[in-house]
Amino acid sequence: MSQEKVFSEWKDREAIAEAMIPLIGRMYRERNVEISVYGKVIVNRAVIDIIKAHRFARQITGTELSVMDTFPVLQAVDALGVTRSHVDIGKLWEMYSTQPEGTDLAAFVAQELEKAPRNGHDEKATDIVLYGFGRIGRLLARLLIEKTGGGQAMRLRAIVVRKGGKDDLAKRASLLRRDSVHGSFRGTITIDEEANTITANGNVIQVIYADAPDNIDYTSYGISHALIVDNTGKWRDVDGLSLHLRANGAERVLLTAPGKGEIPNIVMGVNHETITADQRILSAASCTTNAIVPVLKALQDEFGIEYGHVETVHSYTNDQNLIDNYHKADRRGRAAPLNMVITETGAAKAVAKALPELDGKLTGNAIRVPTPNVSMAILNLTLETEVSKDELNDYLSWISLHSPMQKQVGFSTSPEAVSSDFTGSRSAGIVDGLATISSGKRSVLYVWYDNEFGYSCQVVRIMQYLTGSTLAVFPIE
Repeated sequence: MSQEKVFSEWKDREAIAEAMIPLIGRMYRERNVEISVYGKVIVNRAVIDIIKAHRFARQITGTELSVMDTFPVLQAVDALGVTRSHVDIGKLWEMYSTQPEGTDLAAFVAQELEKAPRNGHDEKATDIVLYGFGRIGRLLARLLIEKTGGGQAMRLRAIVVRKGGKDDLAKRASLLRRDSVHGSFRGTITIDEEANTITANGNVIQVIYADAPDNIDYTSYGISHALIVDNTGKWRDVDGLSLHLRANGAERVLLTAPGKGEIPNIVMGVNHETITADQRILSAASCTTNAIVPVLKALQDEFGIEYGHVETVHSYTNDQNLIDNYHKADRRGRAAPLNMVITETGAAKAVAKALPELDGKLTGNAIRVPTPNVSMAILNLTLETEVSKDELNDYLSWISLHSPMQKQVGFSTSPEAVSSDFTGSRSAGIVDGLATISSGKRSVLYVWYDNEFGYSCQVVRIMQYLTGSTLAVFPIE
């Protein structure tokens, strides 16, 4: 094919992607319909992002997918007037392409989306309060702000912090606007010193200064029945987290760290359906637990797990020292950017809270390494069933595309992928298929995870579940 022909086809794809953007945006804003291509959401994305999302399909399915294929599918979805749904136009096209020649596309899409909601959703949004505004808190803020455009039943109303100085508000806004790892905030941010608010993409966020959770009256800010998301990790047991519930206007508490004692540790996609209405204090577990539990569940369900070891290669965190200095924990006082540091992890034991059938079957350890983000879990397992590398990878690839855990489990087959390539991944964990080792019953899996952003996405999914705003997924598989 000539250079001119290749470039002409590229411009045609750009033109179609440009035509898709207003449809995708209008469906999201007006009807809360989230469009994706093989799980990659393309709402609020640029032309090149939409084309790249289609290109990603080749890595997963082995076949090309073009915007020329999916644009008619998108138009058919729009014409149906569906609401409050997540619609994967890539999967719809794949299913349609297997139909007999002459099958009407609009009729096929209508049949696949027959059970999709068609009515509005006018109930009052749940108030969300972020208690703490560090690495996870700010990423949660970004995600919540991103989702309010679709009328999601969650609204970020306030953040609670300790005042750091006279320029505190401006510095908090600046940290939300700029991030050395995840890049700039996509949108506009302004502050109001008199009202003590940050306005981000039209979301007015009250900044509340407080030293203790039980000293806050949220109702004085117009906040009621709020879901309080504690990002500080200061309190991890029932006694400590119950302080939040003493505040006027607080309804429920979600901890973004492993809970202690009887606090349920929830891994979205695995045990979220065990949540009961009377449980007012919940934990979203840890980033590592969220990365490995969905993969372990998939393996347990299909092959069974006799025992295994989890080794975490984890990016350094704010808990470590930049240079050698005193630290109450062993080894963590040594300079994080200069050393690999062996430390403990509770992830292996925490697995049992989400998957009781694996209680006592796993051991674990961790190595902190000099990277600021993205970590890896190495699962060295003895299965109950013999399985080859190809069989294992085929199964996990299917899990990442078609199972109820498709948002939790990602799959990569890139021979050049390194840790930084997974920054911003929305999956809880991504299996590196090329690194898989399997012989008989012995298997070793390498699971990448963005320990900041991927984990934050999992937390938001729990929040959506708690607030009744999880979108129906189509096509149904």
